[in-house]
Amino acid sequence: MSAPPRRGRDLLDDALFTRLAARVAYDRPEHSDLAERIVDQAIAFVVTCAARGPRGLVPSPLVDIGWHTFILPTRDYATFCARVAGRFIHHVPCDPTDAGRPRGGQVATIAAIETAGFLVDPDLWAATDKKRQCDPDDCGASGSDGNENRDTRTDQDDDDK
Repeated sequence: MSAPPRRGRDLLDDALFTRLAARVAYDRPEHSDLAERIVDQAIAFVVTCAARGPRGLVPSPLVDIGWHTFILPTRDYATFCARVAGRFIHHVPCDPTDAGRPRGGQVATIAAIETAGFLVDPDLWAATDKKRQCDPDDCGASGSDGNENRDTRTDQDDDDK
């Protein structure tokens, strides 16, 4: 019998989780009702990047909001990354001119998060609109040297172009 799926939020102390969710709600009032879910999935995403390596993992636009929010309190984020990955998980944002390109990497990301043992909130991984924050080539966990994203590409991403 396998262990029940875990939640990303359980990997943060309650005070930090609450602070991050409150920041999402404040900065993105249009998503305030989703704030806790966004942070939960962002944590699951970052931990999956740490466990699996950077190859092919891409956040959804909503999950990316949570990741951006967590990166801002850098001491907390760096401490978390050191604990779950032994290294800092870099985020390489997309070029705004590339918004709206195909997002084939999300399917692989959802599967990786589930394989890592996390619950996936499907509503947060659904395509939201044409104004996407990131593209699979430019938004994901950084490669081994921490300053590029070439390692995040998958064969599926190549097929989408």
